[in-house]
Amino acid sequence: MTRPSTITLYDFEISASCYKVRLLLSLLGLDYARVAVNFYPGFEHRQPAFREINPLGQLLVLRDGDLTLRDAQAILTYLARKYDPAARWLPSEPTLFGEVMMWLFFAASELSAATAARLHDILAFPVDEASAKTAARRAFRIMDDAMTGREHDGVSWFVGEAPTLADVALFPSIALSRDFGVEHDEYPALRRWMRRVRGLDRFIAMPGIPEHP
Repeated sequence: MTRPSTITLYDFEISASCYKVRLLLSLLGLDYARVAVNFYPGFEHRQPAFREINPLGQLLVLRDGDLTLRDAQAILTYLARKYDPAARWLPSEPTLFGEVMMWLFFAASELSAATAARLHDILAFPVDEASAKTAARRAFRIMDDAMTGREHDGVSWFVGEAPTLADVALFPSIALSRDFGVEHDEYPALRRWMRRVRGLDRFIAMPGIPEHP
């Protein structure tokens, strides 16, 4: 059942970061309002009106009542803490919590190369294309090796025995990798894991990520 909406997401439809937050909002069954921001070609996020919302001039931003948050990982953890009292998505047990946070930081750091490579190929952003794609492949290899080990141990998710924020945060970058020429066949364990993510109740797609593989 959806809850009364107090949430507003400042959103760019094809942003991987915006998508991971929309995905969690859907998985949690939360209603929310979307405010489209012309990230490109309008660069609306750099304009004074948007900087009043986020002085960094960056997407994404979420408002919930009087609270304004930036950064996808911060928003994911907030939503899980506030709207998932069973702590399914952000476990409270210290070991599981630490592992989820480890992958969230990985998504924010190592996977930033995948974001840069995608922005270069789909929006012609000026980045070092070769370096970004090399770093993205290196990050995907770390993920694939980790998931291979998890599957060997009979586990289907990155942390614990059920999906968590780790899976939500990691999913968009590899799922969208074909946008910058990295095929999923290079990462068989991740390909199987992505099918499992798509099978979650209330999974939603986005441009470049279909409902089914």
